[in-house]
Amino acid sequence: MKPRILVIDDDFEIRKSLKQTLEYAGHEVTLAATGEEGVKLVEHDAPDLVFLDIKMPGMDGLEVLQKLGHLVSTVPFVVISAHGDITTAVEATKLGAFDFIEKPLAEERILVTVRNAVDTRRLKTENRTYRKDAEKKHQIVGDSPALAAVRGAIQKAAPTNATVLIWGESGVGKELVARAIHRDSLRRDGPFVQVNCAAIPDELIESELFGHEKGAFTGAAALRRGKFELADRGTIFLDEVGDLHEASQAKLLRVLQDGEIQRVGGEQPIRVATRVISATNRRLDELVADGKFREDLFYRLSVVPIRVPALRERLQDIAELVPYFLSEFCARNNFRPRTIEPEAVALLERYTWPGNVRELRNVVERMAILTPGERITTDAIPLEVRSGPTARAGTGLQDVRDSAERELIRQALDQTDWNVSAAARLLDTERTALHKRIRTLGLKRQ
Repeated sequence: MKPRILVIDDDFEIRKSLKQTLEYAGHEVTLAATGEEGVKLVEHDAPDLVFLDIKMPGMDGLEVLQKLGHLVSTVPFVVISAHGDITTAVEATKLGAFDFIEKPLAEERILVTVRNAVDTRRLKTENRTYRKDAEKKHQIVGDSPALAAVRGAIQKAAPTNATVLIWGESGVGKELVARAIHRDSLRRDGPFVQVNCAAIPDELIESELFGHEKGAFTGAAALRRGKFELADRGTIFLDEVGDLHEASQAKLLRVLQDGEIQRVGGEQPIRVATRVISATNRRLDELVADGKFREDLFYRLSVVPIRVPALRERLQDIAELVPYFLSEFCARNNFRPRTIEPEAVALLERYTWPGNVRELRNVVERMAILTPGERITTDAIPLEVRSGPTARAGTGLQDVRDSAERELIRQALDQTDWNVSAAARLLDTERTALHKRIRTLGLKRQ
């Protein structure tokens, strides 16, 4: 498809010359003789590139840029300036102009600028598309009260620089919570670097996190930056942080305290501005009690603790999760769209899902693959799900309310270190009433 280029210039000869040069190079060209006319054309159907003269009667180039400021980030503007207008052209670049070309216009310079501008716009468009796809892929699906509590914690934690500890069973979606916090934070334009602490051998974890100098150990043939350096001005997500060995725990504590790392084999500390979000499916407080995790590191990591509920605690979200997974799988594998009958969803809601959301996703994908038609029935549900452990009988509205209330109270108690008075203020309720609900719901500090 030919790039569409708009030329805004009050000089007829300039418009004519640019049109001939650009059309000969295979581009589609539209002309505007005034700033006002150019603004209307851009707002009606944004082109791929705009050549914009600085000095024009009426609305000049700077006014055009100011008027179209909301589009400057997506449409490259190349400013045309006479020799005496260089200062103004520099001012135009501060307003977001992609480049400026000095008159008289050289054909080769014009074509190089066009190629660079069009390529830059294409890359920006692709980047926005990838980001939207990533956000869709990593979105948190469900409207249950238990999940609403998680969303509320994300909303409070995201704008801050506080460390966050996400905990919950394997497969509940702890990574999604970490990505949501990063996406809603002031560091959203910085990198999101993920490290699975359990998947890296103990002897390599420090090099992976903090990097190493050339020759630091056998096989260190070149300097390597660690994950903390790569995440500078962004977020590092330490998954399964409870598996860090003692030496790495000490170094991680130093990063959190001083904002400095030291490469393996290095002598000079390196400052990093990296936000730390960690996750675990183990109770770190129990590991602390057993002497397997540093207590001071535990408190540093868990400034904001967020518990992600198991799927059995939010079974009502299955009705929303199943079509979401179906749609995603079919689009990713070029399958014709599939639907699932309500009876099949109801059967899935009876299972306790020990593998949580990850297990549900796998089951949905298996059903999509093995179903020959476009509608998934109860017959497609795997035998182990149909005959496996089911949610307790009689799970009705009151049970759902109790489960949601139990989760909200537990979140408040965890955030206040089980200070009932502070938790009551957080929940906007009376302390005595909260004590009674804690006893009724059987909540105990683990």
